[in-house]
Amino acid sequence: MSRPILEVIALSAEDAAAAEAGGADRLEVVADIAADGLSPSRRTVAAVREAVDIPCRVMLRLTDGFHAGGDAGIERLCARAEELRAEGAEEFVLGFLDDAGQVDLRAVEAVAGAVAGCPWTFHRAIDRAADRDALRKQLADVPGLDAYLTAGSADGVTDGYDVLLSEAARTAAGEPGYSPRLLVGGGLTLPHVPGLLRAGVTAFHIGSAARPQGWHAPVDPAAVHQWRRSLDDA
Repeated sequence: MSRPILEVIALSAEDAAAAEAGGADRLEVVADIAADGLSPSRRTVAAVREAVDIPCRVMLRLTDGFHAGGDAGIERLCARAEELRAEGAEEFVLGFLDDAGQVDLRAVEAVAGAVAGCPWTFHRAIDRAADRDALRKQLADVPGLDAYLTAGSADGVTDGYDVLLSEAARTAAGEPGYSPRLLVGGGLTLPHVPGLLRAGVTAFHIGSAARPQGWHAPVDPAAVHQWRRSLDDA
């Protein structure tokens, strides 16, 4: 089996280079972490792509929360997707819910269409969904979706741990809607890793864990290396 994927949040080219040096396999490139990660600028995407050789998944999210913003918002999201593709973005992160907590399928399909041919992650909006199983099954045939970034709960991995184990089992069983990879992140700690690996989870996502000095400081290569070593050893 190939080694587990380690994805690290990058806010800048400096973060990206540090994460790669520490052993990250992939980056999630975002801006404005105070809003849980919005779309980065074209300049940032270009700088990150210049700084590293590892894959980068670029966030498509323009406002805090998980609403697409109606027709006008969808149009803006699609335009931003096209701009970021022009700067070299080849992988993306997106996900939208409606007021009832159901997947906003129209928005997801429109934005996924704007990045046609690119793989993408449905982000932690799934942890705010009214019905996780229904969301997965509604998205089962949307092209490009290959991962769900999830903690299993809006409150983090500790609270969502049993949900993650259950979904990993359903993925292993080939259940419809469960073929995308589980990318576990959101309050993830090193003690969570062995049990998740035993359950079949093969991808892990860290943000603050790569920044022991806080979000005001850049990614620390040594912190990333600790996660890389722990994943490989486990």
